Amino acid sequence: MIEFVNVSLAFNSYTVLDRVSFKADFHERIAILGGSGEGKTTILRLILALIRPDEGNILIDGQDITELSESQLREHRMKFSVVFQEGALFDSMNVKENVAFCLREYTNLSEEKIDERVRELLKKLKIENAIHLMPEELSGGMQRRVAIARSMAECESRMMLYDEATTGLDPLTADNICTLIKDISEGVPPGRVGFIIVTHKVTDAIKIAERFLYLRNGKIAFDGDITALYSVEDPEFRNFINELFITEKCR
Repeated sequence: MIEFVNVSLAFNSYTVLDRVSFKADFHERIAILGGSGEGKTTILRLILALIRPDEGNILIDGQDITELSESQLREHRMKFSVVFQEGALFDSMNVKENVAFCLREYTNLSEEKIDERVRELLKKLKIENAIHLMPEELSGGMQRRVAIARSMAECESRMMLYDEATTGLDPLTADNICTLIKDISEGVPPGRVGFIIVTHKVTDAIKIAERFLYLRNGKIAFDGDITALYSVEDPEFRNFINELFITEKCR
């Protein structure tokens, strides 16, 4: 369980989050929507304790992570696999080395076991033929797949965190990444691995998520399922998700 309790955060004089509160189970499929600068990625960084709030509490499985030291946070972060925007692959390493990086740094696995694990992940994500390629030789979609494989390599996480996973991709590739994200979260609650995806692409969000949070002016202006999303009356939010209604009319 993730729980934000009256979390506030400001950068200089700009308020990013203003007393934000919500709860999320690890098996949920959640999309965080909102415009640029509304704090979407900030929420992921707070969950990982990469930054700390100015006020409020963040509880993971009932433990307040805002009180933990850096050394205590390693075990906490192992509960999550994160895919950063643009993939953030190491340019000087090939696909195998990128995916194997965390396994070599943070486990005692033999090279044979590491190789086995890397190939297993690449096969699962349908990119095993790219194992010896460099990031510059990969398409945008393949780079995202490698980034997802790397995020899954170190541990069996309880939840995936995606930061703008489909940004900059063509529609077909973005659709393939959405399918992949949903496949990784296969199964039924509470046994499945859920996810939180940060995105401004509403049409991608509705393909995979079951719960939607909308951030505006530092607050959660909407929290609901797909039915509530289509029924929203708030003019500003309805304008933000207008592409949904345009898509419906074109069908």
